[in-house]
Amino acid sequence: MSGWVEAFIVIAAIAIVMQMAVMVAMMLQVKKSLEHFTRLSTDLQGRIDPILSRTNRILEDSEGRISSVMGDTAEITRIARSQAQKIDRVFTDTIERLQIQVIRADQILTGAMEVVDEAGSKFRSTLWGPIRQASAVMKGIKVGLDMLRRHQGGIPESEAASQDEELFI
Repeated sequence: MSGWVEAFIVIAAIAIVMQMAVMVAMMLQVKKSLEHFTRLSTDLQGRIDPILSRTNRILEDSEGRISSVMGDTAEITRIARSQAQKIDRVFTDTIERLQIQVIRADQILTGAMEVVDEAGSKFRSTLWGPIRQASAVMKGIKVGLDMLRRHQGGIPESEAASQDEELFI
């Protein structure tokens, strides 16, 4: 039995030595990888630092310009709003004045139309009334004369009827 224990101890010692060799190889590989990553990181840092410093300088230089642009934009907006309000006031005033003038023109035109209508009515009543009366008197006289002629001249009744019809046509 003692041979077996010694064999197991030797096998365990060999396994421990092999395990140690694998661990040392892994450690060397990790160290090598770590050095490679450190080199890449340093190279990347060297490339990025100038870009970041330039970007930082550009932003610092542009800060005043951006502030100025924002101020100018605010001023332009304020002026545009003020001008729009002025234009609105001018248009409103113009429209109100135009409405007043249209109302005045309407009143003048309505008054003139009433005067013309009244003058026309007076003209008709003054002129046409007597003309109608005179025309009616003339017709009456003509009918009377025709009647007298018929009775005196012996004009046949059919001719008299046609002459009466001509008067109405």
